[in-house]
Amino acid sequence: MSTSLPRPIPLELAEMIAGRLRAIGDPTRLRLLDALRDGERSVQELTELLGAGQQNVSKHLGVLHGAGIVSRRKVGTSVRYAVSDPGVYELCEQVCGSLQAQLAELTALVGGTAAG
Repeated sequence: MSTSLPRPIPLELAEMIAGRLRAIGDPTRLRLLDALRDGERSVQELTELLGAGQQNVSKHLGVLHGAGIVSRRKVGTSVRYAVSDPGVYELCEQVCGSLQAQLAELTALVGGTAAG
C-alpha cells in the first residue's frame, strides 16, 4: 500500500525525491541496477557484465549507495553490492512501460497505422 505525499510537497521532501531520481537517472546506473536484479555481485563481476572500467563502476555504485538504493558488504578483499530498495525496480518498470507505449504510438504514426 502506497502512502500519499503531503500537498504541497515540502521543499525538503522534494529535494530528497529529486536526489533519488537523479541517482537512478543515468544509463550506467540503470544497467548496474539491472545487473543486481538477480542478487548480490562484486565490483569485478559488475565491471565484466557491463564492459566498463572498474573506476567508473565503483563511482556509480557509490552514487547508488549514497542514495540508499544499494547496500554493500566487505567479503575478504572484495566488496559485494546488492539492491537495498527493491521499490526502485517498480519505478523503472513504470517508466519503461510508458516508454514502450510511446514507442508503439510513434511506430504506428510513422508506419501509417493506427495505434491500438
